[in-house]
Amino acid sequence: MSLLVYTTNDCVECDFVKKALDANDMAYEVRNVREHPAYQQEVEQLGFLGVPVTVYKEEAVKGMVPELEKLIAKAKAEATETEA
Repeated sequence: MSLLVYTTNDCVECDFVKKALDANDMAYEVRNVREHPAYQQEVEQLGFLGVPVTVYKEEAVKGMVPELEKLIAKAKAEATETEA
């Protein structure tokens, strides 16, 4: 699995990110920073303090922003190439 979503409990924006991934039939791993503090350190190593942060390969995007759509499109295109 190549998509990661760093999230936390009761995070509305995190839910929006996961719904966007679900709507695009993208598989992803959820990493809850509240339940596993080591995940918060990973988020900070990516250059962010808060969540949601979506990671695909070497790219990371914070929040529900236009860059997230580009990240999803890239992951989806590469997944399609792999299946072909």
